[in-house]
Amino acid sequence: MSKSISRISHNAPVFDDNDPQDELVTLNIGPTHPATHGVFQNVVQIDGERIVNGVSTIGYIHRAFEKIAEHRPFYQITPLTDRLNYCSSPINNMGWHMTVEKLLDIEIPKRVQYMRVIVMELARIADHIICNGILGVDTGAFSGFLYVMQEREFIYEIYEEICGARLTTNIGRIGGFERDFNDVAFEKIREFLKRFPPVLKEFQELFDRNRIFIERTSNVAAVTPEEALSYSWSGPILRATGVDYDVRAHSPYCSYEEFDFDIPVGTNGDVYDRFMVRNEEMWQSLRIIEQALEKIDKEPKGIFHADVPDFYLPPKEQVYTSMEALIYHFKIVMGEWDAPKAEIYHSVEGANGELGFYLVHDGGRTPYRLHFRRPSFINYQMFAPMTSGMLISDAIINMSSLNVIAGELDA
Repeated sequence: MSKSISRISHNAPVFDDNDPQDELVTLNIGPTHPATHGVFQNVVQIDGERIVNGVSTIGYIHRAFEKIAEHRPFYQITPLTDRLNYCSSPINNMGWHMTVEKLLDIEIPKRVQYMRVIVMELARIADHIICNGILGVDTGAFSGFLYVMQEREFIYEIYEEICGARLTTNIGRIGGFERDFNDVAFEKIREFLKRFPPVLKEFQELFDRNRIFIERTSNVAAVTPEEALSYSWSGPILRATGVDYDVRAHSPYCSYEEFDFDIPVGTNGDVYDRFMVRNEEMWQSLRIIEQALEKIDKEPKGIFHADVPDFYLPPKEQVYTSMEALIYHFKIVMGEWDAPKAEIYHSVEGANGELGFYLVHDGGRTPYRLHFRRPSFINYQMFAPMTSGMLISDAIINMSSLNVIAGELDA
């Protein structure tokens, strides 16, 4: 179900385009981190403070993950996915594991699916906190960023309880999780559901009726649905244009079809709409997590992985004490179990849009070919054409609203 976000109409400032300029100046936006929130470069020509044209340059942190994956068994690819969108690593991890499970035709228990939903929605909230917080910073409003960072920190504490890691989580296993959520993890999740809504409400009120913020974002970098679709946009920036495409609703996975949630959409496709869509998505993620906890309570306790001994790593205490478990561990890590020859594509709704994994397997120990559909890479292609005629200050804000993550951009 789509839900249209409310917006406050405001006329953008009018500039005189007829000012004579003797020459154009070439300016580098990036690749230094403070200018671009990531290591990528835009070479633009400016007339005064208005951009005439520009070219984007990427690849500064390209690490050849897709080629590396051709030489790694399935489990050793999981840490590579952490380094894509590292602001929401668990979504990358879960997406990869689901791709392998699709290849192996593994049926995942309902309780495990609900646990995955909780982790992925927490990751979505953490990612949106960063994006909208930094967007506030780039418009001169620093307080909101500081205020919500402590809530992202609390989400990381939940990660720690689940898997022991924080940023690059390497969370989960093919077939489920390494261990069950302990009581402390469930307590922290429920505590987050209580403490975050008033913080989110106050954060939103700092911006959505703030005149300075509205003037800096309303009618800036507006994109039509047709333009967005022509560039294969997805995620919040596509939904901000009014297109209600969400992988969770259109191609459900992890039993998302059982959850009641709305898909927030915008009306103008500008920076303000992108901000509002992400805010509303955080509210919807809270709804989903609440429902997932209720569903977990109705499932048998103690189930946290599928019964697939050929591909699910045995517990460490057994590996240290049992020869059979040690053999299974070795064969799984080295990729010695047979997997079917197939071409598989699986996608999930990442924080920035459709995150897809195209896997070609020829029956060997490693993928014959693996391609990551990184939403940041797809979404960023439109940035240079969008900057034509835009003020430098607006271009920076536009970049922040796209939420381009350098690790996901380059891969």
